Amino acid sequence: MATPVPSALEKKLASFDPNALGDSQGGVYGLPFTVEEAQVVIVPVPWEVTVSYRGGTADGPAAIRDASLQVDLYDPDLPEAWRMGLAMEEPDEKTATESRDLRPLAESYIGWLEEGEPEAGHAKFSPVPVRLNQRGEALLQYLKEKTGAYLDAGKGVVLLGGDHSTPLGYMHALAERHEEFGILQIDAHCDLRPAYEGFEFSHASIMYNALKLPQVKKLVQVGIRDLCQQEAEMVEHSKGRITMFHNRFLSDERFAKKSWKKVCGKIIAQLPQKVYLSFDIDGLDPKLCPGTGTPVPGGLEFEEALYLIRAVVRSGRTIIGCDLNEVAPGDTEWNAIVGARLLYSMANWMGVSQGRLQDRGAEK
Repeated sequence: MATPVPSALEKKLASFDPNALGDSQGGVYGLPFTVEEAQVVIVPVPWEVTVSYRGGTADGPAAIRDASLQVDLYDPDLPEAWRMGLAMEEPDEKTATESRDLRPLAESYIGWLEEGEPEAGHAKFSPVPVRLNQRGEALLQYLKEKTGAYLDAGKGVVLLGGDHSTPLGYMHALAERHEEFGILQIDAHCDLRPAYEGFEFSHASIMYNALKLPQVKKLVQVGIRDLCQQEAEMVEHSKGRITMFHNRFLSDERFAKKSWKKVCGKIIAQLPQKVYLSFDIDGLDPKLCPGTGTPVPGGLEFEEALYLIRAVVRSGRTIIGCDLNEVAPGDTEWNAIVGARLLYSMANWMGVSQGRLQDRGAEK
């Protein structure tokens, strides 16, 4: 009887050394897997057209890819996580080029708004929102199809922005494949503004747009500390569809010496069985992400965020998809270093929840 010939994937699993230095010629985190071989695929989206304060998030995916080579792959709860197979697509250059071309136009338009919309610029700037909304819709459809194809192939998907407008197409793809799910949003901002600055697909409108999907039964927001009255009223009048764990509440719980475990329990109790995790890195304390587009004092510590994600998974809930956004390289590699480590953990714990990895620390 002939001996079976090992597949290319089996050879890689047998020969890869997770203790070696990250191979710059390999994939993300120095891993040897192709997109076809991987169980979980990272889809980078270098897009930041409507950012209203600081730019740079379109460079986030490339910076995270570079920083990933410095990440050690061992996790005490997931010691062989690398074997799951994680790969990152090459960024779509057409998307990056369009973002670079449209960003100055949006910036000029925002400047015109801030000047009080002087009549002299009306003919030039009034058509801008229509044009950018059309391109936002096109990006939505493109990412809906791309992520949907991976989901149909049985893969887990992590979307890596770019600004926080980017995951909407992925949410639409999930909505076509799940009757209902909730969103766990870790963020400094509510992102509940309708068509912020005239841009329907603004980074500040992502959750407003997500709630248009009837499959999204619940939005649970954690770490919010910068919102307008309109957003606060939307939460108040949502009849429980939106639950906000404001940073003030989280701080009050800490000051009252409540354990983070108990606080996480309150958060998780608001989530349905299926969860989409949307992580804007400015949900962390800005010392961890000083380059992000709109930093706000306060926020979660790194291990607090990871504990919450682990707790969601260990509660028996399934993370059906996730995104990481608003990582801007800035003047230091620190932003990408934090982003790369956060991305690795998010991908792995999503994998655990989907049965692709075993959690050896679940009984601790």
